[in-house]
Amino acid sequence: MDKKKIRVLVAKPGLDGHDRGAKIVARALRDAGMEVIYTGLRQTPEQIVETAIQEDVNVIGLSILSGAHTHLFPRIMELLKENKVEDIVVIGGGVIPEEDIYELKKIGIAEVFTPGTNTKDIIKFIQEKVK
Repeated sequence: MDKKKIRVLVAKPGLDGHDRGAKIVARALRDAGMEVIYTGLRQTPEQIVETAIQEDVNVIGLSILSGAHTHLFPRIMELLKENKVEDIVVIGGGVIPEEDIYELKKIGIAEVFTPGTNTKDIIKFIQEKVK
């Protein structure tokens, strides 16, 4: 029997205009056998959650460099809750100060990957979280 592929939405919330890191992660996940949907730049939390639900993803990977993570990540988590979506693993990445990571995890972000994280570590984390 065929094992269902892990579906990952890679999203760039907010006004952040740089997506090189997100594209590198998306390619690594695809190379690891996952199905990847990339939203492109400047997505609202509403657009991200709507796409995640429509695409029936297992994971949302949020990439942010602008510093707006303390506003955008909680909004995405609120919208998931409002839509009664509890089975999507949400991870974050990008330039996120160490002191903010604890707060993000408290609101339900499963993990935060900062610059320099090996893509193998991200792949392994997702594979372990989505069984």
